Order: sequence, then C-alpha cells, then structure tokens
Amino acid sequence: MKLVRYGKAGHEKPGLVDTAGKLRDLSEVIADIDADSLGPRALARLGKLKPESLPAVRGAPRIGPCVAGVRNFVAVGLNYADHAAESGQPTPKEPVLFNKAPSCIVGPNDDIVIPRGSTKTDWEVELALVIGTRASYVSETEALKHVAGYCICNDVSERAFQIERAGQWMKGKSCPTFGPLGPWLVTPDEIEDAQKLDMWLDVNGERMQSGSTATMVFGAKTLVSYISQFMILEPGDVITTGTPPGVGLGKKPPVFLRPGDTVSLGIAGLGRQAQRVVAYEAA
Repeated sequence: MKLVRYGKAGHEKPGLVDTAGKLRDLSEVIADIDADSLGPRALARLGKLKPESLPAVRGAPRIGPCVAGVRNFVAVGLNYADHAAESGQPTPKEPVLFNKAPSCIVGPNDDIVIPRGSTKTDWEVELALVIGTRASYVSETEALKHVAGYCICNDVSERAFQIERAGQWMKGKSCPTFGPLGPWLVTPDEIEDAQKLDMWLDVNGERMQSGSTATMVFGAKTLVSYISQFMILEPGDVITTGTPPGVGLGKKPPVFLRPGDTVSLGIAGLGRQAQRVVAYEAA
C-alpha cells in the first residue's frame, strides 16, 4: 500500500493511493496515519480493503508528511562511504546517530525555509524507515519486522550550525521545514529489496545526487537493530538512513541553497518530492 496524508497543515486526513494513482479517502476507516494504524494487524486490515470502495479525493490537495505524531526522529550520519569521503570524514565503524527535532517535519512539497542567520543550507536525499511495532534489543534477523514502511526524507541541513557552532549535529538538522517526509508511506510488501533502490536529487533542474541504497555502509536491518540497543523505538518513530554523495558541502567550491531555488528528489518505488526555497520571515 501507499499510505498518504492530505489537506491543510495540521488538519490532514488519511488516504491511500490506488493502483491507478488515484488518491482515496481513508478517514472513515482510520483517524490518521500514526502509531495506532502502523502495527501489523492494523496494516493487514487496511490491506484487505478494496481501494475502489473508498471515496476518491477530488482536486489536487496539499500532501502532508506521510506519518503523524512522530515522537522520535533519528538520523544516521556518514552512512555512505563516498559521502563520508566528500565530507572529509572516515567511513564510520559504527553507525553515527543524531536526532532531528520532530518539529522540523513538513510535507514533501512544502517550502524549505532558510533559517534566520543561515549561510550554508544544504540538501540530502535519504531513505527513511517508519517503525510499526515497539523495538528494543532486537536482532538483525527480526529488525525489519518492526518496520511499517518506507518513505523519502530530505534531510535538510545547515552546515554552519552543524559543524561550526560546536556540540551536537542536531543544531544544523532541526530548523523548521528541515524534514520533508513523503509523499507516501510505502508498506514493505511493495518494496522487493530496500537495499536496491536508486535515488536522486536535483537543484534548479541540475542533478546533484545520484546513488543507490545498495551502497549504504549499514543497511536498514542493521540500523534498526543497532539503534534499538540504545533506545526503545516506538510505533511512528522515523529513522532516516543517510545520503549518497553530491551534497552542497562536498562541491568544489561548496554550493548552498538560496531563496528562489527549487529542489526535486526521488527514490525508486517511493515517489518524489519538490520544494521551493524561501527566506525566513519573522511572524
């Protein structure tokens, strides 16, 4: 299934995308795409629905983040060896973990806002995992049983905040709009192998990133198992798994986002995102 949330920000409704690409309303079946609807039994019930029996959604509503109520947004750094090299860092011997604030999560096509004082806002196309069942001290062989589905994340990053301002990376990773998720949450039955997905990102129509999840240092099952050794992963938690090379920081000279830029990105089987970059304005 391709599960989706649509409507105005803060008032999204649950839906699914049928095999013809038509958006169908799920609001009479479930309240939202959240912790309560991501477990195996809940997903199995949704899987038995006949999409054509659900109301078609008219028009072209805004698509929201594909999961609601995210409690913990865990990110993995330097998880592609060639990206680590372009960043001037060694390939990690263990996964590098940091957090993105859940408040940074927005829809896949919402604007990216350059933060106040930013000089080095950057892009990162990533595969994200959404947890469906509680995971604590799980083995690699059992890890993917705890994953409800996959989606695209643009791990937007402010490099000066991240690298030059001391302390933990989350300062450069958590600004408002720095976590576009979606367009869909794709359940595992639609993804033959999460470690064989092509991925790409363009800025102003120019290809910046082109890679594959096949080149991840630590694959999805390893990450879920590893992270569960240090924290309890709850339904609705999101893990974004790292980016291939081609980020702005790695360009020679570096290139960063400016108001008026457009960012497009996609992963095979998971759809695509498109964001406009805008300047921060005080409320």
